[in-house]
Amino acid sequence: MKSYFLKVCLIIGCVLSVFAAMAQAQKGDEWNIIANDYSNYTGISIANGRIGIVPSEQPGKAKSIILNHVFDKESKNGVSKVLLGINFANLEILINGDTLNTDNCSNWKQILNMKEAAFVTSCRFKDDVDFSFSYYALRGMPYCGMIDVKAHPLKNNIKIQVGGQIICPAAYKNIDSGFRVLKDLDARMPILQTVARSPFGKHQLATSASFIFDDETPDLRHQVLDSLHHQLMFSKNLQKGEDFQFAWTGAVCTSQDFSDPKSESERMVIYQLLGNKQVVINRHKQLWNKLWQGDIVIEGDLESQQDVRLALYHLYAFARDDSNLSIAPMGLSAQGYNGHVFWDTELWMFPPLLVFNQSIAESLLNYRFDRLEAAKRKAQNYGFDGAMFPWESDETGEEATPTWALTGTFEHHITADIGIAFWNYYRVTGDKQWLANKGYPLLKEVADFWVSRAMKNKDGSYSINNVVGANEFYHHANDNAFTNASAKTVLNYAVNAANSLGKTSNPSWKEVANGLLFHYNNDGVRMENREYKGEIIKQADVNLLAYPLEIVTDFEDIRKDLEYYEPRMAPEGPAMSHSILSVLYSRMGESDKAYQLFKRAYVPNKRAPFGALSESAFSNNPYFATGAGGMLQAVIFGFGGLHISEKGIEQKKPCLPKQWKKLTIKGVGPELKTFEVK
Repeated sequence: MKSYFLKVCLIIGCVLSVFAAMAQAQKGDEWNIIANDYSNYTGISIANGRIGIVPSEQPGKAKSIILNHVFDKESKNGVSKVLLGINFANLEILINGDTLNTDNCSNWKQILNMKEAAFVTSCRFKDDVDFSFSYYALRGMPYCGMIDVKAHPLKNNIKIQVGGQIICPAAYKNIDSGFRVLKDLDARMPILQTVARSPFGKHQLATSASFIFDDETPDLRHQVLDSLHHQLMFSKNLQKGEDFQFAWTGAVCTSQDFSDPKSESERMVIYQLLGNKQVVINRHKQLWNKLWQGDIVIEGDLESQQDVRLALYHLYAFARDDSNLSIAPMGLSAQGYNGHVFWDTELWMFPPLLVFNQSIAESLLNYRFDRLEAAKRKAQNYGFDGAMFPWESDETGEEATPTWALTGTFEHHITADIGIAFWNYYRVTGDKQWLANKGYPLLKEVADFWVSRAMKNKDGSYSINNVVGANEFYHHANDNAFTNASAKTVLNYAVNAANSLGKTSNPSWKEVANGLLFHYNNDGVRMENREYKGEIIKQADVNLLAYPLEIVTDFEDIRKDLEYYEPRMAPEGPAMSHSILSVLYSRMGESDKAYQLFKRAYVPNKRAPFGALSESAFSNNPYFATGAGGMLQAVIFGFGGLHISEKGIEQKKPCLPKQWKKLTIKGVGPELKTFEVK
């Protein structure tokens, strides 16, 4: 064990030094992250809660489009997997016959403008012409994206040839690509389009796209490049010093959301094409400005300000208040974990969103409530009462975990995590009608599940046996600390919910909650499970009892658990554990240790050049929205001293790191309160 810990310390030290150097190279200001080097490149998703566009380092290119909660099978014998959209977000540009790319351009720069959710690539082609490409995943038109392009010839007259492309993923079937010019009176509407079936035929997908010009439309021609790839092209002669601007816009629709995705994608493009380009851009900016009413301002530490705001930007980008959809661990940046929904949402991402945007928080909860009947069926199928939510969830609400993964069969704490999120929403909003219509009906089913899931011991106590807890390294755990604690918490919350509505709660809820067992070693440290013998753990488990569950409240007990489990956390584990430890040290008033753990939680996971978070220090699967949620909780509930209580959101004992001059958390709760820490 000792040699293992020494090795871990050496690895962590190396990782921290490498990524600290990377972080120092991060450029920009408090709202803009600037990249000037693409030699080690990980992009940043721009998203609007429905689609995510993942730009490339190449000017005018995008690697992929990710769809939210649109699934087909990931293989013949596999489970569901979120689909890629048919990608419209690529431009091919030739200048005097030479193709623009990173090999023949200088002054390359990319900027993520978090304030306006715009991603801008600029470059200079052979000292002849400056280009700028501004990408938007339009917030007001959630199935649409746009590339706004500017060209400025510097020395000579030039001829540019532009191809707006649609690229279909190779696995798609029945691909039908074409170009039409629609006409109505004097309106001429050129539409490039690809329609296809998803790999196993579950959905029809349609992408339409077109150019938007400020002045007269040039002649357009259609070119088929291969079976997956076609483009709409135009040519234009530009005079020296003459600015030229145009846009390429596209819409991605599927049969998940539309009965006729082909026609609807055309209408969305036509709406922008005929006089509404600036309208939709302005609306996009207005909606993002409203989102940023909820914000975190850090003075005196630009790197931390950028990192924290980038985390909050991603949670806003990956969710909507009108979708009733949830957030996968990788959000809308990649297909990681098949785009399924885990406890990552309720335990890690939901609390910051609940603080800043109760409408988005409610939308996330609606995702679960809409699938309550499926959870009740699952409980029945396994011999339990109430509702049993799946470890991995897709659009069906049924279990979507691959069958080889024991988490899908045994990681039951998610049912409690969901119930806890529901009660916290009520604590923040005080919406009694919502509690009666949605909150309590779900909490009742969750509580009934845990009563049926717990086993009564001979001495009258209760155990929950044979589970996978938050520490997923340990299979078939009995009395896992976090599982028992989350069940205890949600059972008590169900009682509180019944009392709030004047209802009589099931007496068994309180009996089981009071009787659940926790086990301790000889030093008084709470054991991760009944048979735990000090093994390395994947991530925080016992420490979650102090935060967010607040079952362990005595600082001496909290410290014992912290000092015991911190060195036992695997370095390859996910980012969130050290965020939890940071919150706890903040609440004990130890700002130096809290800040160290805050940085440890995410700096090794940052990827150049924008600081995208990977799941762990040793993986490369950004953007890990779960880690963003943990980082934000360290700031809000640790340094900021905020607590979610029966009084709503209140500030108790903030703890400002010496590296920061001031911390401001604004737009908090329904009253949009501001909390300052100096």
